[in-house]
This record gives sequence, C-alpha cells and structure tokens, in this order.
Amino acid sequence: MALLTVSGSPHIQSKQTTNKIMWTVVIALLPAFLVGIYYFGLDALIVTISSVAFCVLFEWLIQKYILKVIPTIKDGSAVITGILLAFNLPSSVPIWILAIGALVAIGVAKMSYGGLGKNPFNPALVGRVFLFISFPTKIAMSEWPLPKPLFGGASLTDTVTGPTPLLALKNGQELDLWNMFIGHTGGSLGEISAIALIIGGLFLLFRKVITWHIPISFLSSAAIFALILWLIDPQQYISPAYQLLAGGMMLGAIFMATDMVTSPITYKGQLIFGFGCGVLTIIFRSFGPMPEGVSFAILIMNAVTPLIDKAFKPKRFGY
Repeated sequence: MALLTVSGSPHIQSKQTTNKIMWTVVIALLPAFLVGIYYFGLDALIVTISSVAFCVLFEWLIQKYILKVIPTIKDGSAVITGILLAFNLPSSVPIWILAIGALVAIGVAKMSYGGLGKNPFNPALVGRVFLFISFPTKIAMSEWPLPKPLFGGASLTDTVTGPTPLLALKNGQELDLWNMFIGHTGGSLGEISAIALIIGGLFLLFRKVITWHIPISFLSSAAIFALILWLIDPQQYISPAYQLLAGGMMLGAIFMATDMVTSPITYKGQLIFGFGCGVLTIIFRSFGPMPEGVSFAILIMNAVTPLIDKAFKPKRFGY
C-alpha cells in the first residue's frame, strides 16, 4: 500500500531553499563588511566575527539543551543575525556588551518564539535596541569611531571617536555628501557606506531574494516627508539627501526591513510597510530625543505586519 503525502495546493516548486537565501544575503553584506574593515580596521573584523560566533553559539545551545531539537545553525540565519547586529553597533563596542546583545537577539527575539520563521520582530534590531536602551551612557553606545582608512597611514587598531553624522547634522555641522556616500564618516561599522549597501541590495534584487517594494517605498517616503519638513524650515530640519545617506537608513531599508519573516507577504502590504518605516524614521529623527530612528520604526512596523497581512490578504487560489 502506497503512502501518500497530502499538502495544501497550489503545489509550486522552486530551486530556492532557506540555506541558499540566507547565504546569498551573507554574500550581499560583504561589500559593506569590507568597507567597514577599511575604515575602522581590525576592530570591525573582531566585532563582526565575535557577533556571528555568539549568535551561532547561543542558537546551538538553546536548540540542543533547551528546545531539544536538531540544531539548524547551518541554515545561515544565525550568521545573518550576527552580521546585522554587528553592523548596527560601533566597532569599539566591548565584547561583553556584544555577547549580551547576541543573547537577546537569538534567545529572546528569535528562539523564544520557536526559531526561524516564527519570530515577529527582527532579531538583530531587538538586540541593538536592547543595548541602546541598556547602555545609553556607556562610551560604547554614545561615542562612535571616526574613520581612519588603512591605506591612509592609519593603524589597524587606531580609534578616534566623535559624533555620528546625524548627531552632527542636528547640531548644525556641515558634512560632505560624497564622504557619506562612500563611507568616510563616523557611525556603526556596517551602515556608513551607502554605495556598498546599494551594491548588496542590487545583488539581492538580481538573485530575487528581495523585491523593490519595501526599499523603494521606505526611502521614497522618508525622502518626501523629509523634503516637506526641510522646505518648511531648512534651519531646523535636515535635508532629504542627508537623511537618506546618514545613519542606518540604507542598511535598514535594504537589509533589515526586507526580512521576509517580519515583513508583509503581499506587494501592496510591503508598500504600506515601507511607507510606514520611512515616515516613522523621519518623525523619530526630527521630533524625538535621539538622532536615529530606523530601528524603532522597523520594529513598530514589524508589530503591525500581521494587521497589514489581514488587510491585504491575497485571493485564494482559483478564485
């Protein structure tokens, strides 16, 4: 007697697998990683490798000894969480703080919900926000390394701190847009170079890992809202060009908001999701006490994702 496996229709076959998707994202993050090493030296390499190691270790320990399931660290999701967590932190962050962030990202934001595919919030952002709130007065979270290019005579371990571009702009300082575009500016080790992040994003689009809907709606809504505020009072509000290039805007729009687990499943829903992220980011940046707002904007929209999916539920197959 033959055994039949019955599953819901439609039956669609694809060569894409979770492993392929995750490791494709890792490859797409390499340009920003290399730029981070170039500008911040050995610290950037140590922080990124340590973050990945902590995330992989914590996921393995939780799955093996608490959930008692077969560890799935080979799928690459913990590696991505580790890279993105590191990218959202300064290259000078102490390792013990990094370990806490990795534990929160994996243990609280991911594995407590059952693991990959079940977490409602982006794990790396949860870890980053936890550290930001927990250590606001520590040097590691309030002073950010300034770039010292390796081939410009700097040592691998040279570290000079200063304000991030967003904080400098809010304080009325002028910055060079080209330097912000290529990454010659202060900030988190993986968010500084817009061109490196755009290259990675184009690679993901080419590989059909993401679609254009969230990044474009995120960036365009942020730019339009920032333009309106800037036209109202250019002395008080930051111009759209600076808003797009400063802080975690590009990293968030291309790599964080597009997380397929925590974002809407339909194209219309993704447009609404990206729009909300962009507008909230500018609101937080312009009217909030902190210069950055990308992480909070994405997490809030992560919470709204189930509602968006219900509002834009696709028609059942055959109807």
